Amino acid sequence: MAAAAAAVGPRRLGREARASLAAFLLGASVAALPVALGSPAALLAAPGLRGRLALAIHVASVNAALLLLYPRPLYKIAVRACFLGFAFGCGLLLSAGRSAWRHFGWYMCSLSLFHYSEYLVTAINNPRSLSLDSFLLNHSFEYNLAALSSWVEFTLEKLLFPELKQITWLSTVGLLMVIFGDCLRKAAMLTAGSNFNHIVQNEKSDTHTLVTSGVYGWFRHPSYVGWFYWSIGTQVLLCNPICMVGYALASWRFFRERIEEEEITLIHFFGEEYLEYKRKVPSGLPFIRGVKVEL
Repeated sequence: MAAAAAAVGPRRLGREARASLAAFLLGASVAALPVALGSPAALLAAPGLRGRLALAIHVASVNAALLLLYPRPLYKIAVRACFLGFAFGCGLLLSAGRSAWRHFGWYMCSLSLFHYSEYLVTAINNPRSLSLDSFLLNHSFEYNLAALSSWVEFTLEKLLFPELKQITWLSTVGLLMVIFGDCLRKAAMLTAGSNFNHIVQNEKSDTHTLVTSGVYGWFRHPSYVGWFYWSIGTQVLLCNPICMVGYALASWRFFRERIEEEEITLIHFFGEEYLEYKRKVPSGLPFIRGVKVEL
């Protein structure tokens, strides 16, 4: 649940969080390959046989290390975190070059860090709800299809209209949107504390408290606002005009329905207290007012 409730408690890294963080950093160490090889930072732009072999050895070595270090339950966590770290490191390598794939490197860093931080913050905030699904890698078929569509659009337009993918000022605007959106979402998760959940909760526990401070004083649904602008920002970053419009429309429709569903639950949980909060604080998303209540 992304809107409202928190119980104050200690925040520390459990073994799952520690394993995921170590694995993420291990995967991201691919960014150090150019130094080890004495090659240019743009290793992935034109890697050659030596570069490809180095990448293959790195992946195999890291996976072998994870198998040796962690039992199967932790290995499942570690291998996903390592994959995201590897994508982040590859994104750094692409970003360091001057090739046409530079902005795609920014995107890879943004996407991988978003998904890994979803798991890590959940591990800190609400370890009881932690699962492999907390990475949001299998969020939904529609989400995966949208991601694939953006990669296809970027590749095709890069081949047909290469100059379209070199609008650095526009990609910079997209990167700023991505940073703002992700920071807002993580701030919302940390503010909501142990009661933040990726799944809308239908039962109120004794520890649930309506949170109206911090970013919840700006918007009723700051985590959704953050995700909304993050998702659109990824397509601005990639200079994908088709997916930019498609993401905006699809995200808006999804969050409109999600907010209405969630607010019905929140009104049931908190009654007049939430209705008063709803009157004072906007949802944060354009033209979305939330569930209509007859007063």
